[in-house]
Amino acid sequence: MSEQGQLFELRRTRHDTPELRGLEFIEVEAKTVINRVPGDYLPFRWTINPYRGCSHACVYCFARPTHTYLEMNAGHDFESRIVVKVNVAGVLRSQMARRGWKGEHIAMGTNTDPYQAAEGRYRLMPGILRALIDFRNPFSILSKGTMMLRDLDLLAQCARRADVGVAVSIATLDDALAHEIEPTVAPPRQRLRAVRALADAGIRVGVAVAPVLPGLTDDPDALGAVVRAAAAAGASHVWHSALNLGTITRDAYFAFLRSNRPELVQRYERLFGRGRYAEPAYVREVSERVHAACRGTRFARHRTLAPDEAGVQLALL
Repeated sequence: MSEQGQLFELRRTRHDTPELRGLEFIEVEAKTVINRVPGDYLPFRWTINPYRGCSHACVYCFARPTHTYLEMNAGHDFESRIVVKVNVAGVLRSQMARRGWKGEHIAMGTNTDPYQAAEGRYRLMPGILRALIDFRNPFSILSKGTMMLRDLDLLAQCARRADVGVAVSIATLDDALAHEIEPTVAPPRQRLRAVRALADAGIRVGVAVAPVLPGLTDDPDALGAVVRAAAAAGASHVWHSALNLGTITRDAYFAFLRSNRPELVQRYERLFGRGRYAEPAYVREVSERVHAACRGTRFARHRTLAPDEAGVQLALL
């Protein structure tokens, strides 16, 4: 069942607490937690999202429209009213125990971050990881947070029993810009330290230079700095993606531009005149910049994986 069509049973709503001020947690009992990805345009078929909504409040987040399926708005509600699937670990075990489950790769962090602030309170990921360990099920995690270091030992155990990959998202090394576009996320260099810790623990870890934002993070020198820092931190690979501006995300992102970077509005209107992705020529140019940034680093020998209009993934051969 797709995430959009998933059914929940509401348990109770908890409002903010001093350490998580401004957040409201809506606790639900999920019917299923392994969700099929619609279509075949992504390199994975299954995902788990222990939370819906994300307190990272990234201005460019493509997942904002998912809150509208719950009759909440894609702006403040998405950032502050977090749906918590409190029974996720138990349901996951039940689903993996079924005869029909083939032990396929499961991706986490593809919609909202599993290591956002709510995880500090609910601690859902350890139960998920223990279930995956017991079933030797391969998986990957994409996160902007450093909280995954809390589960470093569990992640290392998983990596010894199954194919496990982790990616840390770092769009820029500029602390001020990072705070502007990702208001509640740990600073870039803290995330780089997380990459080093994961690599030292024997976990395959990459850096996602994503999304690349025109006029903000797409400068060749800035991209090169992220790539070099990723290599120095021990990342095994880097990948990048273009900005994805679906209708609702587009409205939110353009509101951010008008308020914070009005000089870029006309450029974005030109680049994104055709739809959710920038003009193909620009997307290719960004890919070339990332390729160029990899030269002279441990990523110099790479192959292209799953190229599409959203960007190109790079990996070590």
